[in-house]
Amino acid sequence: MGHVNNAVIFSYFEEGRKTLFYDALKDRVPGGFNFMMAHLECDYLLPIRLDDRLLVNIRTTAIGTKSFGFAYRLMDAADEDRVFATGSSVQVCYDWARRRSVPVPDNLREALGAYLAPV
Repeated sequence: MGHVNNAVIFSYFEEGRKTLFYDALKDRVPGGFNFMMAHLECDYLLPIRLDDRLLVNIRTTAIGTKSFGFAYRLMDAADEDRVFATGSSVQVCYDWARRRSVPVPDNLREALGAYLAPV
């Protein structure tokens, strides 16, 4: 049909998270990123054609006791006013060995705070 499948949008959001964590925060959070996805949603605004070049904007919306939230904007790289999708996610910090949620580590809280913006 000449456009990107709707499920791929979540992969674009994931690429934004990966870039934030590995490029911007890796040195500030040396213990790694132990969290699980608790909630993920998307509003589809425009179809993405197969030849569109994309830009993902990600920001922190909240930092709670055990979780933190992100907001996403998926835009045209050549025209940031052209927004294809917006979304949000909630991540819960998790101890995989003990199989339970844990508080957001102080170093992660501080690092995410640099990207905190109002919803």
